[in-house]
Amino acid sequence: MVYLYKKPIGNKNYYYLRASEKKGKKSVTKDIAYLGNNIKEVRKNLEKLSQYKDEIRKAYHTIHIFLETNYYLEKIKELKLKKEEYLQEKLEEIESCKLHFNKVFNLKDETTKKEVLKNFVIEFSFNTASIEGNTINLEEARNLLNEGLTPKDKTLREIYDLQNTEKVFFDLYNSNFKEELNHDLIIKIHDALLEGIDVRKGYRTTDVRVIKSNFDATPAPYVKTDVSLLLKWYALNRQKLHPFVLAVIFHHKLEKIHPFMDGNGRTGRMIMNYILMSKNYPPVIIHKKTRKEYLEAMRVADKSDFNKFDKKDYSELIDFCADEMTGSYWDLFL
Repeated sequence: MVYLYKKPIGNKNYYYLRASEKKGKKSVTKDIAYLGNNIKEVRKNLEKLSQYKDEIRKAYHTIHIFLETNYYLEKIKELKLKKEEYLQEKLEEIESCKLHFNKVFNLKDETTKKEVLKNFVIEFSFNTASIEGNTINLEEARNLLNEGLTPKDKTLREIYDLQNTEKVFFDLYNSNFKEELNHDLIIKIHDALLEGIDVRKGYRTTDVRVIKSNFDATPAPYVKTDVSLLLKWYALNRQKLHPFVLAVIFHHKLEKIHPFMDGNGRTGRMIMNYILMSKNYPPVIIHKKTRKEYLEAMRVADKSDFNKFDKKDYSELIDFCADEMTGSYWDLFL
């Protein structure tokens, strides 16, 4: 197996083609070719390695992702961005995703874009529902949303959960994310996500207890007031905070209010993506496999005061969400 390897020395990166093979129980790794110190050089030198062409072809997908990821990261580094308090070293990775999203993905023809987004939505729908206990697996989700094949032994609630998520995402996408974030939009997103699942529409009128949380949800009579305060906070900070940070903190603060009887997490994650895409950033998936880390990061952020957003409270959650985006973006949007 061959793959590309980046070795940082000082302010420069040096790229190598590396081979790995099993010898008994051990895995032996060695550098088999030096490829240069920038991606343009790497691409050129890879084409010259005729002796490894079969191995390179077999590893094409992995190599392609590596090249694209590092090419756009190099482009962002050239800009010498001003440091960002919350994202810090994650800033360049997030901005490289945004650069590719706007300069490559958004310039594709509409049919190709819809196909890529469809794959994203299947992954997003499966994961956001699974976090809340939906038992439909990824293959079943693909069959349901691609072919309309209903999975066996699953409830209508679980099926509607995925179908509603897909519909809401594409409704928002087709609106170009131009609608102002307000009470009406938050309620509309929630109600559409819970269509056929829960008859309780709008903000809750009953108190709830959030299990395994570090906070008490807003008392029912004050839900609308607290959401109003959150929307005011959003308006005051939309030009001050980095859009990624803004989206993540808004998601958490909405969960802390817990404005609905059911579907708060799914609504919050959809609105987080609404904010990101309205600011020309790609959407993010919080994965089922990282559910434990996600909930723990949310619990750390629960310590924050409702009207504040201290770095010590939110750094873990922001780092986590940044890793979720950069960890899957290149596989989904290339």
